Amino acid sequence: MKKVVMTPNPYRDKNFKYVNTAERILKEAGIDCKICLAFDVDKNFDLPEDMVFHDLDKELQDAELLICFGGDGTLLHASKAATKRNLPVLGVNVGTMGFMSELEGTELELLKKLKDDDFIVEDRMMLHVQVVHEGEIIYDDIALNDAAITKGTIARVISVAVLCDDVEAMNFGGDGVIVCTPTGSTAYSLSAGGPIVEPVSQNIVITPICAHDMMTKPLVASPNRKIQVRIGRMGRKNAFLSVDGGRAVRLSPGDLVTVCKAEQITKLLRLKNRSFFEIVANKLR
Repeated sequence: MKKVVMTPNPYRDKNFKYVNTAERILKEAGIDCKICLAFDVDKNFDLPEDMVFHDLDKELQDAELLICFGGDGTLLHASKAATKRNLPVLGVNVGTMGFMSELEGTELELLKKLKDDDFIVEDRMMLHVQVVHEGEIIYDDIALNDAAITKGTIARVISVAVLCDDVEAMNFGGDGVIVCTPTGSTAYSLSAGGPIVEPVSQNIVITPICAHDMMTKPLVASPNRKIQVRIGRMGRKNAFLSVDGGRAVRLSPGDLVTVCKAEQITKLLRLKNRSFFEIVANKLR
């Protein structure tokens, strides 16, 4: 490996301690590295004057790896740029849970393995998410974790119908529903009572959120299924769609959210021979 791009989350990696340490280790190993910001920071946030930040899209053109410093949210946001270029991503956890991160901030010496290509790459399934409003596509994106359809801030239920290949699988009132990948099964879906699924699996998980129906339970579907969520009558209430925890899209009664397996995949680079079940045991204790 000759060149990597590093994207720190300035709000997590205080004073850029971890990314600077990683830069030193990689340069000592003879690997060129560029530091880029994956998102704009607040105007009142002071960036160090002695650090040079490069353009992410430009540097990814000839890079072989993207390294993200932060939590799972940072990785989800930054990885989309790498996925478009079929580049692997390595996460360094500087957040709290860090399920998708390969390294903790104290394990940066393992980056030396990149010099000898001593790593493996895992393929992670993604979802293609669309919203149709009155016959027109108003939203189109891909997700590594999930698509969450939820009620607004008012404490009232919304009505949703979930169809699998045009056959109704759920119809209930509640706080919403989550459609996620195996990778996303340990995120919002898990908190809502969904199952833990090994992340290299190929499945689509459907998890109702606080369903007002004792018979409505989480479902695990084939990756070949087309999942559709139809928004029912809500009165004055609002429903919203958030993909991978991103900016919410307002949904109206009758809107149709379609979720299916995406053509794209996210590649996560692994430096440690560590079982997923060991990760689960350590992270959830």
